[in-house]
Amino acid sequence: MTATVRRLLGRLVGTAFGRAVLACLALAGWALWSGGLFDGPAARQVRASSVYAAPGVDLDRAAAERVIGNRRLVVLMMRPGADLPGACDDTERATQGTLVLAMSRDGDDWDTYGCSRLGGDSPRDIGRSMVVETVIGQGADAFVDRPVEALKVIVLNYDKLVRTGLVPDGGRTISPSLPRYLLAGGAVGGVVAGAAVLWWGGRRAGRLADARRAGRDARADERAALGAATAVLAQQIIDLDATGGKAGRRLAADYVGLLDEVSGADPGDVGRLRERVEELSRRAADLVADAAAGPDAGGTSGRGARGRAARGTGGASGRESGGGSGGKPYTPPRQGAGGTAGKGRARTRGRGRR
Repeated sequence: MTATVRRLLGRLVGTAFGRAVLACLALAGWALWSGGLFDGPAARQVRASSVYAAPGVDLDRAAAERVIGNRRLVVLMMRPGADLPGACDDTERATQGTLVLAMSRDGDDWDTYGCSRLGGDSPRDIGRSMVVETVIGQGADAFVDRPVEALKVIVLNYDKLVRTGLVPDGGRTISPSLPRYLLAGGAVGGVVAGAAVLWWGGRRAGRLADARRAGRDARADERAALGAATAVLAQQIIDLDATGGKAGRRLAADYVGLLDEVSGADPGDVGRLRERVEELSRRAADLVADAAAGPDAGGTSGRGARGRAARGTGGASGRESGGGSGGKPYTPPRQGAGGTAGKGRARTRGRGRR
């Protein structure tokens, strides 16, 4: 078990996150200790107050607070027979920079014990502290049954000490301990850093989302363009079915194979398939053009060849016959006379029959 714990601690300390966690735990412990986690009830009370009344002591705390005000004076009202020096020592860290007076009822008098924390450790400061601790509780014995009135006497003694210069003038300042400032600063810094990270992360996520959306739109456009080109190719192949031909059937077979590739194509294959569709479309266009131009070109060439052949044969026979009879060139007969005679005979025969 010990080895496991050591291994876990080693892993925790060996990382930046683990060291940060340990630092935060140390800071939190420091803040709790300096904030009075282990203090007694009197010390916890006088950290933010000027009066402490032990359980069983009849004291109007609100009135006592108003009497003392914000002076550098702390009064501890303890039970009869309580350890007054011990009470002063327990509140040492909570009452720095103040004059503390611990008092308890002892019959018809007040038992008082003063502890000054206004000066340093020099002989002069120690002498002043002894005078202050002796003078601060004088005259309070006249008001044993009225603690608030006794506090008024103590306040008067404090003001006299201020006027004589033995006690520094000014109000008491209650400030949080340094770890609390550090924790507050860390909390503010954490919030600001977290907000900055969220803002930066949001912008980055937005850019990535926009890039993905643009990519999806571009792929969708490429798919749509590929589908449109495939539809155009299909229409061209349908137009070729009327003419038939081996080339058209081969093109249709290539188109069927292309459809299989298009149906299971990856986004990276769209460009290649688009080029393939354009190639088949050019082939289909060429076949349509050849089918449209083939019959006209063939008929025209046939008629020209037959005419040229007939004219060549007739000329050759005429020249040969003319040359053989008299050596003169052949002269075609006149069509006017023959035509006229024929027409006359036709008209004469017609009149005779009538």
